[in-house]
Amino acid sequence: MSTFLAGFSLGLSLIFAIGSQNAFVLKQGLKNQYVFIICLVCALSDAIFISFGVAGFGVIVNKYPEVETIARYGGAIFLTVYGLLSFKSAFTKDHALVAGEQSSGSLIKAVLTCLAFTWLNPHVYLDTVVLLGSISTQYQPHEFYFGLGAVTASFVFFFSLGYGARFLAPLFKRPNAWKVLEFAVGIIMLSIALSLVMMA
Repeated sequence: MSTFLAGFSLGLSLIFAIGSQNAFVLKQGLKNQYVFIICLVCALSDAIFISFGVAGFGVIVNKYPEVETIARYGGAIFLTVYGLLSFKSAFTKDHALVAGEQSSGSLIKAVLTCLAFTWLNPHVYLDTVVLLGSISTQYQPHEFYFGLGAVTASFVFFFSLGYGARFLAPLFKRPNAWKVLEFAVGIIMLSIALSLVMMA
Protein backbone atom coordinates (compact mmCIF):
# COMPACT_ATOMS: atom_id res chain seq x y z
CA MET A 1 0.00 0.00 0.00
CA SER A 2 2.86 2.41 0.77
CA THR A 3 4.30 1.82 -2.72
CA PHE A 4 0.90 2.54 -4.30
CA LEU A 5 0.58 5.76 -2.28
CA ALA A 6 4.09 6.83 -3.25
CA GLY A 7 3.20 6.44 -6.93
CA PHE A 8 -0.15 8.17 -6.41
CA SER A 9 1.31 11.19 -4.61
CA LEU A 10 4.19 11.66 -7.04
CA GLY A 11 1.95 11.20 -10.09
CA LEU A 12 -0.53 13.73 -8.72
CA SER A 13 2.16 16.29 -7.97
CA LEU A 14 3.55 16.06 -11.51
CA ILE A 15 0.23 16.75 -13.28
CA PHE A 16 -1.26 19.20 -10.76
CA ALA A 17 0.40 22.29 -12.24
CA ILE A 18 -1.69 24.30 -14.70
CA GLY A 19 -0.51 23.52 -18.21
CA SER A 20 -1.81 23.37 -21.76
CA GLN A 21 -3.50 20.00 -21.32
CA ASN A 22 -5.12 20.93 -18.02
CA ALA A 23 -6.32 24.27 -19.41
CA PHE A 24 -7.97 22.45 -22.31
CA VAL A 25 -9.71 19.97 -19.99
CA LEU A 26 -10.91 22.88 -17.86
CA LYS A 27 -12.38 24.65 -20.90
CA GLN A 28 -14.14 21.46 -22.04
CA GLY A 29 -15.60 21.05 -18.57
CA LEU A 30 -16.83 24.64 -18.50
CA LYS A 31 -18.48 24.20 -21.91
CA ASN A 32 -19.86 20.78 -20.87
CA GLN A 33 -18.48 19.39 -24.12
CA TYR A 34 -17.41 15.73 -24.35
CA VAL A 35 -16.11 15.88 -20.78
CA PHE A 36 -16.03 12.13 -20.15
CA ILE A 37 -14.26 11.32 -23.42
CA ILE A 38 -11.67 14.09 -23.01
CA CYS A 39 -10.90 13.10 -19.42
CA LEU A 40 -10.65 9.46 -20.48
CA VAL A 41 -8.26 10.29 -23.35
CA CYS A 42 -5.99 12.23 -20.99
CA ALA A 43 -6.02 9.56 -18.29
CA LEU A 44 -5.48 6.66 -20.70
CA SER A 45 -2.62 8.53 -22.40
CA ASP A 46 -0.97 9.03 -19.02
CA ALA A 47 -1.51 5.35 -18.26
CA ILE A 48 0.32 4.42 -21.48
CA PHE A 49 3.22 6.77 -20.72
CA ILE A 50 3.55 5.57 -17.15
CA SER A 51 3.39 1.92 -18.22
CA PHE A 52 6.19 2.52 -20.74
CA GLY A 53 8.24 4.27 -18.08
CA VAL A 54 7.81 1.56 -15.47
CA ALA A 55 8.55 -1.08 -18.12
CA GLY A 56 11.85 0.63 -18.94
CA PHE A 57 10.93 2.78 -21.93
CA GLY A 58 12.75 5.68 -20.29
CA VAL A 59 15.99 3.97 -21.32
CA ILE A 60 14.98 4.30 -25.00
CA VAL A 61 14.28 8.02 -24.63
CA ASN A 62 17.68 8.54 -23.03
CA LYS A 63 19.38 6.51 -25.77
CA TYR A 64 17.61 8.28 -28.65
CA PRO A 65 17.27 11.94 -27.60
CA GLU A 66 16.00 12.91 -31.07
CA VAL A 67 12.60 11.51 -30.01
CA GLU A 68 12.37 14.19 -27.34
CA THR A 69 13.65 16.88 -29.75
CA ILE A 70 10.96 16.11 -32.35
CA ALA A 71 8.24 16.18 -29.70
CA ARG A 72 9.60 19.44 -28.26
CA TYR A 73 9.55 21.45 -31.50
CA GLY A 74 6.32 19.87 -32.72
CA GLY A 75 4.70 20.74 -29.42
CA ALA A 76 6.04 24.32 -29.52
CA ILE A 77 4.52 24.90 -32.96
CA PHE A 78 1.16 23.45 -31.95
CA LEU A 79 1.03 25.45 -28.70
CA THR A 80 1.93 28.68 -30.50
CA VAL A 81 -0.89 28.25 -33.02
CA TYR A 82 -3.42 27.35 -30.32
CA GLY A 83 -2.26 30.23 -28.12
CA LEU A 84 -2.72 32.73 -30.95
CA LEU A 85 -6.20 31.33 -31.63
CA SER A 86 -7.04 31.83 -27.95
CA PHE A 87 -5.93 35.47 -28.14
CA LYS A 88 -8.04 35.93 -31.27
CA SER A 89 -11.05 34.44 -29.50
CA ALA A 90 -10.50 36.67 -26.47
CA PHE A 91 -10.55 39.85 -28.55
CA THR A 92 -13.04 39.02 -31.30
CA LYS A 93 -15.68 36.67 -29.86
CA ASP A 94 -18.44 37.21 -27.33
CA HIS A 95 -18.84 34.02 -25.29
CA ALA A 96 -21.53 33.35 -22.74
CA LEU A 97 -22.10 30.04 -21.03
CA VAL A 98 -25.65 28.74 -20.80
CA ALA A 99 -26.28 25.95 -18.30
CA GLY A 100 -26.19 22.60 -20.03
CA GLU A 101 -25.26 24.15 -23.36
CA GLN A 102 -23.27 21.95 -25.73
CA SER A 103 -20.63 23.53 -27.97
CA SER A 104 -20.91 22.97 -31.70
CA GLY A 105 -17.36 21.59 -32.00
CA SER A 106 -17.11 18.02 -33.21
CA LEU A 107 -16.03 15.13 -31.02
CA ILE A 108 -13.24 14.17 -33.44
CA LYS A 109 -11.80 17.69 -33.38
CA ALA A 110 -11.93 17.80 -29.57
CA VAL A 111 -10.22 14.40 -29.24
CA LEU A 112 -7.51 15.25 -31.81
CA THR A 113 -6.80 18.54 -30.05
CA CYS A 114 -6.60 16.74 -26.72
CA LEU A 115 -4.23 14.13 -28.18
CA ALA A 116 -2.02 16.88 -29.60
CA PHE A 117 -1.82 18.64 -26.23
CA THR A 118 -0.89 15.33 -24.63
CA TRP A 119 1.38 13.57 -27.10
CA LEU A 120 3.22 16.65 -28.42
CA ASN A 121 4.20 17.79 -24.96
CA PRO A 122 7.75 16.64 -24.14
CA HIS A 123 7.19 17.51 -20.48
CA VAL A 124 4.74 14.61 -20.36
CA TYR A 125 7.44 12.22 -21.59
CA LEU A 126 9.99 13.58 -19.16
CA ASP A 127 7.61 13.46 -16.19
CA THR A 128 5.81 10.18 -16.81
CA VAL A 129 8.18 8.07 -18.89
CA VAL A 130 11.63 9.17 -17.71
CA LEU A 131 11.06 10.49 -14.18
CA LEU A 132 8.36 8.09 -12.97
CA GLY A 133 10.04 5.25 -14.83
CA SER A 134 13.39 5.83 -13.15
CA ILE A 135 11.88 6.34 -9.68
CA SER A 136 9.83 3.16 -10.02
CA THR A 137 13.08 1.16 -10.02
CA GLN A 138 13.51 2.12 -6.37
CA TYR A 139 10.44 0.06 -5.52
CA GLN A 140 11.47 -3.24 -7.13
CA PRO A 141 9.99 -5.80 -7.14
CA HIS A 142 6.81 -3.80 -6.48
CA GLU A 143 7.16 -1.23 -9.27
CA PHE A 144 3.82 -2.39 -10.70
CA TYR A 145 2.02 -0.98 -7.65
CA PHE A 146 4.01 2.25 -7.91
CA GLY A 147 2.89 2.61 -11.53
CA LEU A 148 -0.68 1.70 -10.63
CA GLY A 149 -0.69 4.47 -8.02
CA ALA A 150 0.52 7.01 -10.59
CA VAL A 151 -2.09 5.88 -13.13
CA THR A 152 -4.84 6.14 -10.50
CA ALA A 153 -3.71 9.69 -9.72
CA SER A 154 -4.14 10.64 -13.37
CA PHE A 155 -7.69 9.28 -13.50
CA VAL A 156 -8.63 11.02 -10.25
CA PHE A 157 -7.11 14.33 -11.34
CA PHE A 158 -8.49 14.61 -14.87
CA PHE A 159 -12.02 13.52 -14.01
CA SER A 160 -12.04 15.85 -10.99
CA LEU A 161 -10.84 18.73 -13.15
CA GLY A 162 -13.27 18.04 -16.00
CA TYR A 163 -16.38 17.55 -13.90
CA GLY A 164 -15.35 19.98 -11.16
CA ALA A 165 -15.27 22.80 -13.71
CA ARG A 166 -19.08 22.91 -13.68
CA PHE A 167 -18.93 24.57 -10.26
CA LEU A 168 -17.36 27.56 -12.02
CA ALA A 169 -20.13 27.64 -14.61
CA PRO A 170 -22.09 30.52 -12.99
CA LEU A 171 -19.01 32.73 -13.29
CA PHE A 172 -18.62 31.94 -16.98
CA LYS A 173 -22.14 32.97 -17.85
CA ARG A 174 -20.55 36.41 -18.20
CA PRO A 175 -18.79 36.98 -21.55
CA ASN A 176 -15.95 38.93 -19.92
CA ALA A 177 -15.03 35.91 -17.81
CA TRP A 178 -14.56 33.87 -21.00
CA LYS A 179 -12.40 36.62 -22.47
CA VAL A 180 -10.16 36.52 -19.41
CA LEU A 181 -9.96 32.72 -19.58
CA GLU A 182 -9.13 32.74 -23.30
CA PHE A 183 -6.45 35.37 -22.72
CA ALA A 184 -4.99 33.39 -19.80
CA VAL A 185 -4.98 30.20 -21.87
CA GLY A 186 -3.17 32.07 -24.65
CA ILE A 187 -0.52 33.26 -22.18
CA ILE A 188 -0.10 29.72 -20.84
CA MET A 189 0.23 28.20 -24.32
CA LEU A 190 2.77 30.74 -25.58
CA SER A 191 4.84 30.63 -22.38
CA ILE A 192 5.03 26.82 -22.55
CA ALA A 193 5.91 26.99 -26.25
CA LEU A 194 8.71 29.44 -25.45
CA SER A 195 9.99 27.25 -22.62
CA LEU A 196 10.11 24.26 -25.00
CA VAL A 197 12.23 26.20 -27.50
CA MET A 198 14.50 27.52 -24.74
CA MET A 199 15.16 23.92 -23.65
CA ALA A 200 17.31 23.46 -26.76
